[in-house]
Amino acid sequence: MNAQPMTLEEIRKVGLDLLNERLGAVGTVRFIQQTETGWGDYTAEREQWLGNPDLSTLFDAIKTTQCRKPA
Repeated sequence: MNAQPMTLEEIRKVGLDLLNERLGAVGTVRFIQQTETGWGDYTAEREQWLGNPDLSTLFDAIKTTQCRKPA
């Protein structure tokens, strides 16, 4: 065990190395996906991306997308 103080970045690297050693690359990614909490304000960002379309606009967009799909 390392008794020396470590930075958060060093702790993260050692942890990822150990996960990769024990779980492999795919297992490590799956573990990280389960534990990452994300960041930002999704609701505010979604408003920036999509605006505030009315129901008619959404319906037209759905119809257009469905018409483009091959049968």
